[in-house]
Amino acid sequence: MWSRRVVLTHRPASSRVPRIFTILRATLFFVSDSQNVTLSLPRELLKRIKRLAADRDTSVSALMAETLTRLADEDRGYSTARRRGLAALRAARSLGSEGRAGWSRDELHER
Repeated sequence: MWSRRVVLTHRPASSRVPRIFTILRATLFFVSDSQNVTLSLPRELLKRIKRLAADRDTSVSALMAETLTRLADEDRGYSTARRRGLAALRAARSLGSEGRAGWSRDELHER
């Protein structure tokens, strides 16, 4: 996708400052294996997202892709940590009791 920004400014002929006519910027994005998705958003939210994308000099699609990628990465990190934690619980060290309590409730609450 090519984007082109043209900025025209007019200065009086008597000005000693050179006139700036055009500033061009071209950005080329290579998109591979992408798929279109239809998304329904409230009108006000879409306006806010469009403004945000314009402020960041990107497209709404790129902004959404970045956000969804971050969300998926966070979820993957959480799932990995959860799996590791559960595996650590299953492989816990023995405390010498071999899973049995060596006392009774009454013994613990004797006065």
